[in-house]
Amino acid sequence: MSVAATGVVFWVLVALATVTSILTAWTLGANSNSPPFAPAIGANAISTMKAAFLIGILAALGALTQGGSISETVGSGLIANAQITSLGATAGLLTATAFMAFGVYSGYPVPAAFATTGAMVGVGLSLGGDPVFGTYQRIGLFWVLVPPVSGGLAYLTATILRRDDIPETVGVPLLAAVVGGIVANVQMSIIPSPAGQSQGTLAGLPQLIVASPTLALAGAALVTVGVAAVSFQFIRRRTQESVDRGIKTFLVILGSVVAFSSGGSQVGLATGPLENLYSAELGVPGIVLLGLGATGILGGAWMGAPRLLQATSREYAQLGVRRSIAALVPGFIIAQVAISLGIPISFNNIIISGVIGGGLAGGSAGVSRRKIGVTLAFWFITLVTSIALGFGLYRAFAIVLGV
Repeated sequence: MSVAATGVVFWVLVALATVTSILTAWTLGANSNSPPFAPAIGANAISTMKAAFLIGILAALGALTQGGSISETVGSGLIANAQITSLGATAGLLTATAFMAFGVYSGYPVPAAFATTGAMVGVGLSLGGDPVFGTYQRIGLFWVLVPPVSGGLAYLTATILRRDDIPETVGVPLLAAVVGGIVANVQMSIIPSPAGQSQGTLAGLPQLIVASPTLALAGAALVTVGVAAVSFQFIRRRTQESVDRGIKTFLVILGSVVAFSSGGSQVGLATGPLENLYSAELGVPGIVLLGLGATGILGGAWMGAPRLLQATSREYAQLGVRRSIAALVPGFIIAQVAISLGIPISFNNIIISGVIGGGLAGGSAGVSRRKIGVTLAFWFITLVTSIALGFGLYRAFAIVLGV
């Protein structure tokens, strides 16, 4: 093959990989980022179209400001001694997308993180790379801990909201204060950070002003408490005026921060396979790749989310606003921990666990044991099978194209 022909093939593969990544991001925007606003729609706190608009904006912002760590893990942290090529990225993304599409049609939610991680491990092994068992152990432990932690936090949250001795004018604002305190410590690339750190937090801003570590720590605590206090007071006033209005306001705010977190945690599943291609081979800044992923998520949310929102909002309406809040609070907390650690996660895993935990607080999970068992088995099969299919699909592409 001539040099010119080789160059044409390379750019065709780059274009194919990029389009596949954007389509994967579109799918994530239409599906994985929708659940956070479903409770607010079910409670008639916001219309479906307004929710879809906010989901697109917030998830895209989360992708741009928080998506780098997970994108790097998916792109270069799963395999050693091998670089993911454009053909490998395409094979991995097609494998993961096929699993997600199968999940939609089968009725069993396929965790995008499981499918993408497995597919990229399979592709990396097919390229001759070596497994990184330390990373697998870290990711696997986090995944195993998600159900009990999410379910436990949801159970605790639902219990607080159900207690007769804790009025809703106190319980709901307390949860708002917890969320506000965490928001103050959320890492984002748009916030100035100390030298050597890529992302900063609101609570970390005092480090830019004072040199003393003790004063900086005290300043961080003060900012955290301040944001928590403002959040508490705002929701408390709303609930004192009207408990129903206050809960609906909190649902919208909670849905917003979870949608933002969802964008930051999910975009890496679409952009991670292209990390080596864009940074090492093309020399393109990482923010450009995240921008492509954010654009795909935005388009998916605006074009595909409304129909899913209408369906899921009916389910959340049956759960009730308190159980919905109990499911979303752990989602926000766990997503932010995963982003800070650079671990790809599945929002389906978190939300389903939260719904079950919140249901237990009322005496029944509301989900059959058989359904839970089949879902867990399906997730395990997804992870194992995606590795095999990613491996095989890349080999098939390589043979057909002679690369």
